[in-house]
Amino acid sequence: MAHLPQISEAEFEVMKIVWKYAPISTNEITERLVQTTTWSPKTIQTLIKRLVTKGVLSYEKQSRVFVYTPLVDEAEYIGQESSTFLNRFYDGNITAMLSAYIDNDKLSKTEIAELRSLLSKD
Repeated sequence: MAHLPQISEAEFEVMKIVWKYAPISTNEITERLVQTTTWSPKTIQTLIKRLVTKGVLSYEKQSRVFVYTPLVDEAEYIGQESSTFLNRFYDGNITAMLSAYIDNDKLSKTEIAELRSLLSKD
């Protein structure tokens, strides 16, 4: 897997919208984010520009509207971030990570059952 650009929490919120609805215009991104955040449209536009600069988003001008599409696959990005987290905090040991979550009641009984189900698949 190629190393993907680092994006902030705020930029990740923008990306979640783009991944879900692409291709999507600036106005559509803004409309969705002003409903779930306290960000101004100007802030959202700044975040979009940063993502374009980082090579995570591409855009196409259609008439007077900019339409964005992701250049980074969502699953690939989340996989990279998960791997980084696992290596940083648990030295790459997934068993240690899961033990910490279980010991600190971070996983519900349903989540534990789902993990058991995943682990029992051949």
